Amino acid sequence: MASRRKFISQAAAGAATLAVSPYLMAASSGKITAQPVPESLIQSSTTKGGKWRPKFRFGQGGAPLGGTNRLLVEDDEAVAILDNAWNAGMRYFDTSPWYGLGLSERRFGHLLHRKPRAEYILSTKVGRILTAAPKPGSDFWAQPDSFDYNYDYSAAATRRSVEDSLQRMGVSSIDVVFIHDLSPDNDDLGGKYEEYMNQAIKGAMPELVKMREEGLIKAWGMGVNTIDPILKALEVSDPDIHLAACQYTLLDHAESIEKLFPACEKKGNSIVVGSPLNNGFLAGADRYNYGGTIPEGFKAKRTKIEAIAKKHGTDLRTVALQFCAAPETVSTVIPGARKANEPIENVVSFNERIPTDLWVALKNEKLIHKDAPVPV
Repeated sequence: MASRRKFISQAAAGAATLAVSPYLMAASSGKITAQPVPESLIQSSTTKGGKWRPKFRFGQGGAPLGGTNRLLVEDDEAVAILDNAWNAGMRYFDTSPWYGLGLSERRFGHLLHRKPRAEYILSTKVGRILTAAPKPGSDFWAQPDSFDYNYDYSAAATRRSVEDSLQRMGVSSIDVVFIHDLSPDNDDLGGKYEEYMNQAIKGAMPELVKMREEGLIKAWGMGVNTIDPILKALEVSDPDIHLAACQYTLLDHAESIEKLFPACEKKGNSIVVGSPLNNGFLAGADRYNYGGTIPEGFKAKRTKIEAIAKKHGTDLRTVALQFCAAPETVSTVIPGARKANEPIENVVSFNERIPTDLWVALKNEKLIHKDAPVPV
């Protein structure tokens, strides 16, 4: 993290960073007083093709606050992370009942239940029903809450899950609901992906359409780590927006460009990019996504991109976050955070001016797809 702070201190000297100097000055301390929402974090339009889009282009992901990778985030650190995310100008917040078996939602609610409801966008997820238990029903998380869970993509469970989330967070409404982890890569489904997908097509999807029509939510879609479930939802129902985790990043984006984005554009849907740093890999962590295995050649590719970034006066995280935000199909990018200073650093990265030559170099070296949109 020292190198990151050094970069931020150096960046403060540049004219392009004057607009975010309060964040730069506060980054090393991990504490910032409330600042106005930077214009760069606000959408130019909140509809496209008749479909709702979030007002905010950048936000806070909630999985780390549930204890992903069994890495514990203490309560006081979680409070500082979310306070700093808000104070740095983030107004899109994404969480899920699954993250820490309710823990992440409770932590987000601790911040948001005191904030004016019209000032932020909140998304959560459905697909698992939590029930109180003597001990947590999963060891995936670090010190999760004492709940067990059952998969249920029926209409009744979908509505119950939304009500349960409202209770956990103490807020009056949820803007976006994602159907969570209904994906063939989810081994926890016990080989019943097709069965659960059929249940969702008959249950969760029409129920979410109904809830949107009732004005209870603004939008819904899939929240998954693979592309096919999103394509299926576009085919059989009327979603608005999808959370694609790990599917459009600096290191892995070809399939999204070639398949996912065209399908979404056709229906006017947008994409929220989850895990834009590949679960910390593009911030220097020795892990990739959530499977535990780093694909062959990806460390070398990361090193090459990092060298090009450094040559052009920036860093890997900055390049990765801005790359994810460049496509028109992408409405919002939501990195997570495990430390109080990380939301501030991410906002600084999102606002940093990157030389055009860097993107040219990455394409010339075939390190990013030839048709990948880049910031202008």
